[in-house]
Amino acid sequence: MCGIAGICSPGTSRESLESRLSGMTAPLSHRGPDGEGLWIDPSGRCAIGHKRLAIIDPVGGAQPMCNEDETIWITFNGCVYNYQDLARVLRQHGHVFRTNSDTEVIIHAYEQWGTECVKRFNGMWGFAIWDTREGTLFCSRDRLGVKPFYYRYDGKELIFASEIKAILAVSPARPELNRDGLRQYLTFQYCLGPETLFDGVSKLEPGHSLLVRPGEPPRETCYWDISFHADTEHNEDYFVDMVRWLLEDAVRLRLRSDVPLGTHLSGGLDSSVVVSLARLLLGNSPIKTFTGAFEEGAAFDETFYARAVSESAQTEYLEIYLTPQDFASSIEKIIWNMDEPAAGPGVFPQYWVSKLASEHVKVVLGGQGGDEIFIGYARYLLAYLEECLRGAIEDTAHRGRYVATLETIVQSLPTLESYIPMLKRFWSDGLFDAPARRYFRLMDRFSDSRAFIGKDLKFDTEKTFEEFHAIFDAQSAAAMINRIQAFDLKTHLQALLHVEDRTSMAWGLESRVPLLDYRLVELIASVPPVIKFKNGELKYLFRRAVKTLVPDVALNRIDKMGFPVPLSQWVERDLKNFVADILTGAQCRTRGIFDSDAIEDSLTRQAPFSRGIWGALCLELWFRQFIDR
Repeated sequence: MCGIAGICSPGTSRESLESRLSGMTAPLSHRGPDGEGLWIDPSGRCAIGHKRLAIIDPVGGAQPMCNEDETIWITFNGCVYNYQDLARVLRQHGHVFRTNSDTEVIIHAYEQWGTECVKRFNGMWGFAIWDTREGTLFCSRDRLGVKPFYYRYDGKELIFASEIKAILAVSPARPELNRDGLRQYLTFQYCLGPETLFDGVSKLEPGHSLLVRPGEPPRETCYWDISFHADTEHNEDYFVDMVRWLLEDAVRLRLRSDVPLGTHLSGGLDSSVVVSLARLLLGNSPIKTFTGAFEEGAAFDETFYARAVSESAQTEYLEIYLTPQDFASSIEKIIWNMDEPAAGPGVFPQYWVSKLASEHVKVVLGGQGGDEIFIGYARYLLAYLEECLRGAIEDTAHRGRYVATLETIVQSLPTLESYIPMLKRFWSDGLFDAPARRYFRLMDRFSDSRAFIGKDLKFDTEKTFEEFHAIFDAQSAAAMINRIQAFDLKTHLQALLHVEDRTSMAWGLESRVPLLDYRLVELIASVPPVIKFKNGELKYLFRRAVKTLVPDVALNRIDKMGFPVPLSQWVERDLKNFVADILTGAQCRTRGIFDSDAIEDSLTRQAPFSRGIWGALCLELWFRQFIDR
């Protein structure tokens, strides 16, 4: 894992490029503490920089790296897990390797297959290749968006980097707020598609490449997208066997490392499966596992489950308990590392567990993505329940070939017992409206923030829905569950991966997510909904595939918490003044984004914390660190 940066600017002096590029790589030092490098094209058309975290071939893998005749140069962040297999194929085509690095594999793959090379990679990446022969810059981001890639194009010059702060370091003007990004953030607590909170800065979307040709604006192309086509040739047992095989192979590939590695272990099923497969594949080799928790009671402490899995897999178990003081001392630094806030309070414990892991290993595997891929969120069942009710009332339930019916999901409805308050809100308005409208209502955080928004701040909520709708129906999937999966993979998961990348790289730690192997994603997209969401059971196919892998205490859990943070309790007691000082102080009042009086009123109530308060806190700290400065 590394930090990359570059400038594509025709007619710029070498001295200017070198100075600006050094200014870009400096704020990326946390991503690559093991080495650094700059390369500037003699023509002055391009400059690329690199901060290295040495994982594969620590001795020979320094970057920027070139081919034998120095006509192809690359700066690369990530890991191509199937690099050894690709190297064998490329040798058969006559390519000669000087290193054992995956970086050199990308170079030779580009020489052999051109921009189509990315379709052969299994991994996570954000890279830029400068082709001196063509005078072109080819950039790419991995299929699922595990690794970041940001850029700014002003009509003449393209600047790119792993993190936005590197782009800001050489921007001629002070950063400005992107109003569309703000509107989306206040609705979802993340930005959609290429949008960011910074005006003029875009993110390259997952599964996309960017090509810059001389005298032309950059051109984005999509080389991979999820596609839902039901495989009716195979039965449930076949899909169970394929899921199990692909899970094992995905972990096997991600255990390739020339430095020590370990695993996150939350106590939930996803991370427990990763740990158990790592043990199966590593034999008697030592494994370290890392867990975080809080002392506010059983609702915030999953160490019982994590320890049980650790004992079963015979790992060295390490844990950290976090306090309100830890939150107050780190939240500003967390927002700085994030570049822009995204997702919920889970970023806080994830930051500290990553710190713990970085003190023992340089690579860590985790279970991120399991809920999106294998249908693990209760909101999926909640949304599907309404579809089943509609089908039962309208007598259309049995007309759809791949649609679950009300009678089949009844046995799974007790899962929603703790979600009755959410059900009340969800069904209070718009019942049986169009599917897109209904899922938008489930994902909409604006209702949590509405009371805190400044009176003079106006937003076009219908425009936000239109942007949501364009993603929700992009795949034209017939089944509701497939449209939900597609939307979450392109949006909600991107926020979680943003957190995954920043919290790990803040400590120079490489994080790998085997459940997001693209082959697994493609397989699950082909599974008929009546199999993968059988009887409305969350993670049905996944549980069948791993039932012999993990101890029953993990397999049979139905109370997985998703790393909850006791911020409500803390804001009532220890953090009340801390939060109040930020959100009701002069800076926040003057800004006009939030109604500080409404926030102050909320903080004095019995249950002062909400996702609305969380979003306001993160956004205000972001303004202070990036816009005010």
